[in-house]
Amino acid sequence: MAQKKQVMQRLTGIYFGPSEKGGRGVFSAIYISEGTLIEVCPMIVLPEEDFQKIHDSTLHDYYFLWGDDENQCAIALGFGSLYNHDYEPNARYFVDPEEETMEIYATKEIFPGDEITVTYNGHPDDKSLVWFEDPNYDKEKKSNDNEG
Repeated sequence: MAQKKQVMQRLTGIYFGPSEKGGRGVFSAIYISEGTLIEVCPMIVLPEEDFQKIHDSTLHDYYFLWGDDENQCAIALGFGSLYNHDYEPNARYFVDPEEETMEIYATKEIFPGDEITVTYNGHPDDKSLVWFEDPNYDKEKKSNDNEG
């Protein structure tokens, strides 16, 4: 059996800690240049029938929509589910459905002490309100929309 190429899984200079944005966040203790791969996070992909269970649990704040129809969810391991949202992020994530991984890349220079942030909207140009800032977001309605 052929072995897969080993890739770096996380820069040695990143850590998690309390964030001014709320809860915990991911920070850098080192300089990171634009374009640098920061972390490769394995994903735990849950079947469609478990979507509602996660949505109704404490993990609601930490899952990613997954699948072609976004009818599944996934939890990022490593620091993946701890990166906080920002509309002007300094990093971006890319998912690889086949490998069930998520890669975090620096989109700007990141300096020691900086919090590493991503946009929860997926694309940096999407400035629409994220669910926890949207006064019209109704978790119960969203939950019912995902029931099959």
